[in-house]
Amino acid sequence: MAAVGAAMPKPRPHKPARRRKAGLELQAALWLEVDGQSLGGPDRMALLGAVARQGSITQGAQAVGVSYKTAWDAIDGMNEAAGTPLVERSTGGRGGGGTRLTEYGQRLVARFEELGAVHRRFVELLSTNGLDLDRAFSLLQVVNLKTSARNQWVGTVNAVRAGVVNDEVELLLPGGARVNVIVTRESSDALALRVKQTVIAMVKAPAVMLATDLGEARVSTRNRFDGVVRAVRPGAVNAEVSVEAADGLPIVAIVTQSSIDSLGLAPGRAVTALVSASDVILACLT
Repeated sequence: MAAVGAAMPKPRPHKPARRRKAGLELQAALWLEVDGQSLGGPDRMALLGAVARQGSITQGAQAVGVSYKTAWDAIDGMNEAAGTPLVERSTGGRGGGGTRLTEYGQRLVARFEELGAVHRRFVELLSTNGLDLDRAFSLLQVVNLKTSARNQWVGTVNAVRAGVVNDEVELLLPGGARVNVIVTRESSDALALRVKQTVIAMVKAPAVMLATDLGEARVSTRNRFDGVVRAVRPGAVNAEVSVEAADGLPIVAIVTQSSIDSLGLAPGRAVTALVSASDVILACLT
């Protein structure tokens, strides 16, 4: 019991429990349609696979945990939707007949399994690299694209100007930078380039030229990015220079060590990166 006149301890203010940020997960299902009519997804393809292994609709249905009627209705619907039989009955023989997949059905199940493996991997990459809301979304990480080109920029086609031999393509990057690319008409047709299409522009580091104190000077190179040197990695002959353009675009250049000295390139130095339009390689996800 507290003594008379003694100060009572003040109650501590209640602090609400900090809520744990929910972890986002991406879920997606692979599904087949024929002319807008549902053919089936993983469950139906698993049923077809079970029928193929068991040689019986009854046993196949038991293997995947559905009733015979459910299995039969699903197979009947798939046969109708596909426009060609996926499952057929065989009679006679030493085994007394049974049920098997047609050649088309076998190829369909095998291809769905192949596509399913790719689909699961793609969803995994999307979930791993695309759901961190504190980081910018990177298509390159999602598609796991690896090339020898040090500069890989994701953008959208802003304009395509057709020529007799070559086409000029203008790309718009997320930060607002514009990249001009010269491609042959054959390449333009093969990539089916169109406005608002997402593409990846790749430039090898040795193809990036660096200049200082250009000011308002005009140059023939179509792509000019003013920025600042972020890092220099010297070498015996060549050096790697990391540049951040004014719009945040990262650029990597490989130049001679003598150029580093003559241009006075060091972190914090203002610099201009120049890239010829014909040195930009385009790639797209068709």
